[in-house]
Amino acid sequence: MAAPAQEELEALAAIFCGPGEWEVLSRSGTQGAVCRVLTKAEGPSGADTPLELVFHLPAGYPACLPGVSISSERLTRAQCAAVRDKLLEQAQGFLPEPMVHQLVVWVQQNLRHLLAAPGSGAGPGTCPAASATEAEGPWMTLLHLDHMRAKTRYVRTVRQWASALGLTGRLLFMGSIILLLLQGHRDRVKKIWDPELRTPADNFLLVPQEYLVLQKTSKVDVDSSGKKCRERMASVLWEARAPPGHARFLAFEVKEFSSLDELRKEFETAGLEALFPEFVLGLVK
Repeated sequence: MAAPAQEELEALAAIFCGPGEWEVLSRSGTQGAVCRVLTKAEGPSGADTPLELVFHLPAGYPACLPGVSISSERLTRAQCAAVRDKLLEQAQGFLPEPMVHQLVVWVQQNLRHLLAAPGSGAGPGTCPAASATEAEGPWMTLLHLDHMRAKTRYVRTVRQWASALGLTGRLLFMGSIILLLLQGHRDRVKKIWDPELRTPADNFLLVPQEYLVLQKTSKVDVDSSGKKCRERMASVLWEARAPPGHARFLAFEVKEFSSLDELRKEFETAGLEALFPEFVLGLVK
C-alpha cells in the first residue's frame, strides 16, 4: 500500500476509537486493505440510523477510488445501494487524496436528504442547503507547536490529518516559531475540556476535536534520544468563528518565512491581521 494510505489507516484508528467503531479486516501489499466503520446518521424520520461502511482500499489508493459497501438494519438493499452510488460520486471529487473520513462524514451529514420521500423537496441526491451557521463563516483555531525534531515526518503527518479530517488552513514556520491555523465547519467543532493544553479562559476550547485527539495520542515527533513520542506541548492561542474579513482557506498549505514581516503579511493576506500582535508577537524570543 502507498504511504498515504498506511498513514490514513493509523489516523482513522485514532478517530474511530469507540468500542467496535473501527476494524481493519485485511491488509496486503498487493491487494490493499479492507476496513470497516460502524457509525450512525440521522435518517428521514430523524432517528439515528446505524450504518456499516466497508471500504476496500486497493494497492493504488488514494490515486484511485476505494470500493465501498453499505449496510444497515434499518435500510433496504435498494436504499443502501442508492446511498453507495451517491457516495462514490462524491469520492470522485476527493481524488487523489485519502478520503475515507470525508466520505463517512458526508454520509453522516446527508443520509436523511438522500433518503427523503419524493415530493418533500429533498429527494435522492439533494444535498442540504448551507445553514445559517455555515453562512456566517467557518470556525478556526490557532495553535502554537513548541518544536519539531522530526520535521519531515511531523509535517507529512499533519498534512495527512488535515486531509483525513477535511480541514483547511496553514502550517507556518518562521525561525523557531511554528503556528498551525485550522479551519472547519461549525458542525465539526465542539467544546471540550483539555487540562493538558495551555488554553484561553476556563480551558474551554472550540477546536476540531478529532484533530486534538490525533495530536495528543499519536507519536508524531521524536524525543531528544530519537525515540518516537507524542506532542505534549501544543498550546491553543485562539479559537473563534472566522472574522468577517477572513479570506477562507481553500486548502491546507505549509509555508516558511525568513522574517517576522513576511509572517505578518501572511496574516494580513488572510484577513487575520488582528491576531498577529495579540498572539504571535509574544512568541518572539
